[in-house]
Amino acid sequence: MNEELETILNNLSDAGCGEEELQKARQLYEAGDTQALIRYFRKCRCNLMEKLHESQRKVDRLDFLIRQTAKAIQ
Repeated sequence: MNEELETILNNLSDAGCGEEELQKARQLYEAGDTQALIRYFRKCRCNLMEKLHESQRKVDRLDFLIRQTAKAIQ
């Protein structure tokens, strides 16, 4: 495996992408389809951002419960 592909796959793995995503990126890279690879990276990024936003909503709900419970005991 060449160094550039290895770096790409390592970064995707570090970002939480699974084996299926790594294989898709490998296929696009090996096909030389740079534009499709960039679109795929953007898709992966969007998926991660959605997970981030969902986690933020969960934290917000817990913050609400903390505030409400603290008010109730005062």
